[in-house]
Amino acid sequence: MSAPNTNPPKSMRTPLSRVRGLGSSHSGTSDFWRQRITAVAMILLMIPVIVIIMMLLGRNQAGAAQILGSPLVALLLIMFIAASVWHMKIGMQVVLEDYVINEKLKLISIMANNFFSAAVALASIYAILKLSSGV
Repeated sequence: MSAPNTNPPKSMRTPLSRVRGLGSSHSGTSDFWRQRITAVAMILLMIPVIVIIMMLLGRNQAGAAQILGSPLVALLLIMFIAASVWHMKIGMQVVLEDYVINEKLKLISIMANNFFSAAVALASIYAILKLSSGV
């Protein structure tokens, strides 16, 4: 009777070539960089958004519609919303992937995160476009 084989199968790949894959999901570093890029975008857009919000303080609906009617203001707000929602989606997805153990629950949670993020983005962008068009 022979002893069970305790040696792992030999691979022709070098240790460096095995490490070059981006991990088991093959997307770890891309999520990291996307989240950093959206964070920088939000930092850059934060000052104009704060100025816009301060301009809206104390205004009635007509005054707010006048400020938001500017294409530049609407564009800045839409860019801020897009960066914020994308950042939120990536961050929550990373948390779900790391801490939800049950695979079915993880899949459902990630799908819900994607749908929630899309709904928030669409509703926010629709509101900005509606206010900026004066309708």
